[in-house]
Amino acid sequence: MSLKPLDVVHNALDSQIIVLLKDGREYRGILKGYDIHMNLVLQNAEELRDGKPVRKLGLIVIRGDNIVYVSPPGGFK
Repeated sequence: MSLKPLDVVHNALDSQIIVLLKDGREYRGILKGYDIHMNLVLQNAEELRDGKPVRKLGLIVIRGDNIVYVSPPGGFK
């Protein structure tokens, strides 16, 4: 049985993920919640540049329509 995109996001709950936005910004944090629009709530979030943290943000909400991809650190296996 193939997984739907929200099934993959649901399986990543309480795990660390990386999110790339359309404007090129990248965030890493623990996925604490999401909705049907793919809006994401990240805890202990930090902004990344070239894969390295540049600032800590804490708890953030990312609008789903800005997301290019969601991935665990190191990618999917």
